[in-house]
Amino acid sequence: MKHLIVSLTLLASLFASGLSAQDWAKAQLEKSSRHREWIKVQHDGRNLDAYIAYPEVKEKAPVVLVIHEIFGLSDWAQLAADEFAAAGYIAIAPDLLSGKGPNGGGTKTMDPTTVGQAIRDLPADQITADLNASADYALKQPSSNGKLFAAGFCYGGSQTFRYATNRPDLKAAFAFYGAGPTDDSLNRIKAPVYGFYGGNDARVTSTVEPTKEKMKGAGKMYDPVVYEGAGHGFMRGGEDASPANATHAADVKAREEAWKKLKDVIGKLGK
Repeated sequence: MKHLIVSLTLLASLFASGLSAQDWAKAQLEKSSRHREWIKVQHDGRNLDAYIAYPEVKEKAPVVLVIHEIFGLSDWAQLAADEFAAAGYIAIAPDLLSGKGPNGGGTKTMDPTTVGQAIRDLPADQITADLNASADYALKQPSSNGKLFAAGFCYGGSQTFRYATNRPDLKAAFAFYGAGPTDDSLNRIKAPVYGFYGGNDARVTSTVEPTKEKMKGAGKMYDPVVYEGAGHGFMRGGEDASPANATHAADVKAREEAWKKLKDVIGKLGK
């Protein structure tokens, strides 16, 4: 029991540090000139908080559904949405913890030490409904061209893979360091799935080959890339210059290459 208490305490502190150490992301976000806003997406009697960012482009744009890490809709998750907007896409990032905080709040109202477990306790059907409602909201915007993509990170990477099993009109799914489904649900996938993984992240990257075999057997398109030397969370780590980030140089390189590939795919499929 003593070891369990220590482990839970350590886990809680990691979640807390993951959220509190994102002041750099908040500062960078505040410099953005793009239109960004918090919205309420109502569905099935639920009030879902979501963060939406719009690109500064002339033509109608594709939509990217951004699925946050296990830290919830953190400052970096909001920054990621803004970065998708900077690349020319309408980006919407739902707070899957909406209603879990005090007075019906979400991630930003919660004790950081409770966020991880709260996310793990979310019902799968509710997650899918939240993602669908957010995607549909963005697709209905006058500036949308009706093409939908999904991109998620860590926990969100796995949820992106799972979302591909539930959303038939998805043009492509970008799963960043998230494991794929281990059951036959992947047989329902219609969109190509692109995976992005760190070479120094065996916990997740070890799932790539088994997933590749399952996707191949199901006749599905799965294109994973493993970036040597990069760690887990390299899309965030590539921006965070903290001395504690031992894989920073490799993360920067992986982030740049991943962004290029993602934009190439959306450029081909999002017109």
